[in-house]
Parts: sequence; structure tokens; C-alpha cells
Amino acid sequence: MRDASVNVGPDWRVLDEIDFVRLSKLNFNVAEPEDVATYGFVNYYDKSYDRVNTHLERQLQHIDRVKYETTTSDDPVIQQFIKDGEATVFATDSILALLMCSPRTAYPWDIVINRIDDRVVFDKREGGVFDYVTVNENTADPPMETGDKDNINSPSALSMEATFINQHFAFQVINEEEKYEFENPNPFAVEDNEPLASCGYRYRRFDLTTKQAAAAADDEEEPDEVTLIVRTEVDAAVANPNLQGGEPTFITVHALNEFDPKAQGAGNALDWRQKLDMQRGAVVATEMKNNSAKLARWAVQAILAGADQMKLGYITRANPKDNNRHAILGTQSYKPREFAGQMNVTLTNGWGIVKAVVDMCLRLPEGKYVLVKDPNKSILRFYSVPIHTFEEESHHVEEEEQHFEEEEPVDAEK
Repeated sequence: MRDASVNVGPDWRVLDEIDFVRLSKLNFNVAEPEDVATYGFVNYYDKSYDRVNTHLERQLQHIDRVKYETTTSDDPVIQQFIKDGEATVFATDSILALLMCSPRTAYPWDIVINRIDDRVVFDKREGGVFDYVTVNENTADPPMETGDKDNINSPSALSMEATFINQHFAFQVINEEEKYEFENPNPFAVEDNEPLASCGYRYRRFDLTTKQAAAAADDEEEPDEVTLIVRTEVDAAVANPNLQGGEPTFITVHALNEFDPKAQGAGNALDWRQKLDMQRGAVVATEMKNNSAKLARWAVQAILAGADQMKLGYITRANPKDNNRHAILGTQSYKPREFAGQMNVTLTNGWGIVKAVVDMCLRLPEGKYVLVKDPNKSILRFYSVPIHTFEEESHHVEEEEQHFEEEEPVDAEK
């Protein structure tokens, strides 16, 4: 039995319940998007990491970089898009990918939805599930909370560890001497001299207008246009001599992590140090089964961003009993759509889910709503909540973050 990701208040009102069976039957075709704006910069990927293997492993370094993952409504670029009426719906790639892959999820999560004028904005709560990476969410016997705060293999400790690994792997596998600048500077940078992480923000517009409605509409009455602007992210660049003008292609970077193949919740994982080089396919198949939701989301995020490749790192603990030191055992590249196909991720189903939720929101009056995944059932609940919900919580999280910044974030249990 798991706890909910958010406390349901007594004044929350349930508007709908949607089971995963209904979600899996939805479909909607979306055309290729248009790029609206690009911000930030990316460093070029260091190809020497493609030669890493279990006999030539590298230590995962702790690198000081700042990466912003600001929620949708706090994004200054999106705020301007809303003011200028550039789209109907606004979201980030992480929020949209979770919604598109929601039938695969087992752990609880929630999305905050603001209906303002004729606009819909999908938001995350600070300190919520979007800021952390899950581990073995989809195993038949997932990691369990034991009540022991020193248990490094509990779901919360593993999530903190995996989040740390993903951030620092992406920081490490780039060449800081080579940089590709996007059209505009990083929109979130506070200080001119802060060490920013390699990250390109690509704002892309998708057309969610129902084609049947457009075809059936009279010439005198235009159909309601529904467009969606998504802030997507790419992590690095790769030189491509085949493209004119020296333009690179872009990749996303993520890390799979092994904690202890003998521990509870390991999901019958193979020992990577022994099997990764010779039985890579078996290792990947096990990860696809144990982490179906996480890997599907990564693939969808890469597709939304128009990334040419997904780069996955295989990272293990230097010692299974120590969650502070890690080794990189290998890397692998995938084309996002091919990887999604291997996992039976259907983009039309994902867009069908998004379209259904957006249409439901557009029929509702102005206000604040929350979409909540039940912690123990395959059900989504749609709540209407008071307009000031989470505002005090957000202020409390900001105070905690200021205190956390004073500490050294090395121990994954902290």
C-alpha cells in the first residue's frame, strides 16, 4: 500500500474518475510541430564515453552545475506566450510525457491544471514527483519502505540516488570546450557567472484541433483551434557533417542505475559487471520490464523535443552497500521512435490521452484543478480545488530549498 503523492483536502471535489483501460483505448493523430523559439546552449557530447565498458569503467564525478526545471506557469517565456495568445494549452515535456505514458505508471503522481481565461496551463508542484527519478517502479515485487531511514534500497532513497546519478551523468559526458548556442540565452539564469548545465530549451507548438470538426465546419463558422506549446529539453549536441551550415543534431542523456542485484526489489536484474558487455540485450530487456514507465517517458520526451538520439548510460554502485560512489560501465544510443517502438509505446494513444484531458479542461469554468493518480489503483481522479491550494506549500518548499543549498548534496539519503 502506497501513500498518495498529494493530500486530498476536504474541500476538493471529484469531477471524474478515469481508469487506465479507458485511457489505453484513446487515439489522436498530431502533425509534426513547429519550433516557436529556442533558448540556452548545449555542449557537444564527448564520444570517448562510447568506448567505456566493464573493463574500462569510469568513475561518476560530482560536478557543480545549475539546471533549471521551472514549472510551466513560472516560465517567463511561456508567460509571454500566454500574454500574446500564442496557444491554447501550455506544458513542459516532463509533464506531457507523464500524461501520455500514464497507463504504465504504478507510483502515485499529480498534475496541477490552471484554467485561466480561455487558456489551460499544466503545472507541477515543487518538490513533487517530477523532480525525482523512479527505480524499478514496474517490477512485480518493487522496492519497499521498511521504516528504516538508513535503508539505502528503499524507494525514496533509490529515487534520490537515481536523480543524483542522472543529473551528474548528463553533466559529465559533455565536452565543455565545444558549445552550440541557441537563438536566445538561458531564460532562467539568475547570475551571469553561475555554472549553467548544458541544456537547450526548444519551445514547440503542436496542433490539437480536431480535424473532423474542421472538415465538418461551415465556411461561415471556423472551428475552434486548439494549439499546445511545450517547453522541451535537449542535453547535448553531436556534430553532423551531412547537415548544411554545420548544424548539429541534438540528443537527450539519461542514466539507468543498478543498485544491488541481490536486494529486494531488484526485479531479477542481471549482474551488470558480469553480463553488460556480453548480454546487453538481456540487460536492456529487464530494464524495459522493470522501468517501463520511466523509459517510455524518456522516449516520449526525446520525441517531443525532436532529438535525434537518446543516450543511455549504465551506472552501478562501486560497492552495493554504498550509495555515494558510482561507476559508469557503458553507454548506448537509440533513435527515440525506434526505442519507443521496442517498448510498444504508441504516440497516437499518448496524444489521445492529452487531447481528452485538454478537451475536458476547456469545457470547465476558470479555476484550479488537480489530476491525481491513485496510489494503489490504476485510476486517475480529476479534482476541482480552491484557487489558492498549494500556495502556502510552495512557499514552504522555497524555504526548505534555501536551507538545502547550504548543505553538500553528496549523500543520496539526505
